[in-house]
Amino acid sequence: MATQTTASCTGSTLLQPLSEIINLPLDQVWREVDIWQSWFNILLVRAVTNIGIYYLWYLSLYRYSLHFLVQSGLSYSVMVFAGLENMHKYCFIVTLGYLILCQITRVYVFDYGMYSADFTGPMMVITQKITSMAFEIHDGLTKREGQLTPGQKYFAISRMPSLLEYLSYNCNFMGILAGPTCSYNDYKAFIEGTCYQPRHQENANGKENGKYKQTEPSPKNDVVSKLCTCAISLAVYLSLYKLLPVERSIDDDFVSSTPFHLQVVYLYLAMLALRPKYYFVWTLADAINNAAGFGFNGYNKDGSPRWDLISNLRILDIEFATSFKLFLDNWNIQTALWLKRVCYERCPINPTAATFLLSAMWHGVYPGYYLTFLTGIGMTMAARAVRHNIRPYFLVSDSYKGIYDVITWAWTQVAISYTVAPFVLLAVGPSLKFYRTWYFVLHLLCLLVVLVLPVKSKRRQAKEQQDDLQKDNQTDHNSTDNNCNQKEKTT
Repeated sequence: MATQTTASCTGSTLLQPLSEIINLPLDQVWREVDIWQSWFNILLVRAVTNIGIYYLWYLSLYRYSLHFLVQSGLSYSVMVFAGLENMHKYCFIVTLGYLILCQITRVYVFDYGMYSADFTGPMMVITQKITSMAFEIHDGLTKREGQLTPGQKYFAISRMPSLLEYLSYNCNFMGILAGPTCSYNDYKAFIEGTCYQPRHQENANGKENGKYKQTEPSPKNDVVSKLCTCAISLAVYLSLYKLLPVERSIDDDFVSSTPFHLQVVYLYLAMLALRPKYYFVWTLADAINNAAGFGFNGYNKDGSPRWDLISNLRILDIEFATSFKLFLDNWNIQTALWLKRVCYERCPINPTAATFLLSAMWHGVYPGYYLTFLTGIGMTMAARAVRHNIRPYFLVSDSYKGIYDVITWAWTQVAISYTVAPFVLLAVGPSLKFYRTWYFVLHLLCLLVVLVLPVKSKRRQAKEQQDDLQKDNQTDHNSTDNNCNQKEKTT
């Protein structure tokens, strides 16, 4: 695989021997080297390392790195010249459209299925930042506070950022490759050195803490802990991913000779071996930002600083999730928050389906992505129906709840593995072959659950509760008017 990638790569092949040794695509090797360079750029030799490794990395992408500036420049022009009322919509279309165009070019023009010159990875992070900023500017300059949710009010931007501020936010070296994305207001507070001030006034118990007012909290312990997590994740991934390839689950000999329950177990183990790759990249990116002083998020109850403002995952919560929603809430957290802010909270029709569709478009143009996220819509609806209709019966005692948690954990892990398999297989043929070997069993089960156990969406429930409250207020108001009229007649 590494050799094939080199043949289609248009950039530097300096690290080709390392790519062959660890059996990773060449562009991924460059990405990991550059992430480690960002770490050393903070702690060790800032100037020399920055110039040298960044030059080599741009050689690895060659002319494709210009797309970062083109995408940012087009979007900023839309922000400046389009009217404030529709600026966020136009910016969203231009930014996402340019990303999709680049993804189509990379996949179908250069090399299908390879990771050669994967310049769209950084563009995905930039797309999140640009679209988030556009909506936040729209909220801050066109809406009153009463029209915004508490979250939208916090993230709203009250003035148009300058070009320097805009490019610094989009293309800063800490998050240009692996992210994670962050809000403009949080990044601005970090750059201006005010990110600690609001959190210095109180500790978690609500009492003034002079120690933390006098000194900035140190990220050292959290950075060391996250680097240890990175080392363990990388070791696990390199040890297991060759032994448990997902592609074996559609191998004819494996399917014909393996009982179905063992196929389920194998799929879970294969996905379990694949996840540490993401744990490594996201945790390392988080550690880089923390080492630079970005990511402070207040204090714990014991007074220790929290450095999880832009953390992208919670590993234990992922591995022990007892519902589809809990798994998604703790996986790629910043992307989930971006989808919520720009789509779920603003889409008037079926926000769940719209959010999954946007996620598929943002990830890329491989058919497997769309099969995964379309399946995810049914999984989410079925899981919501089960939680609302069945879970209350198991909350009568701790033992019942423990049984429910064990069962739902097993189902969640199987459902996630089943849903994500096309995301790994990428192409239509292998993805559909996988689902055929499982007889589309979870698709049919989800459909059955949704039909038998219907559940109202959260937005509809909130609207009905608001309508009931308004009716109650109207009833009280009418009763008051009647009483006043009777008193007036008596008088």
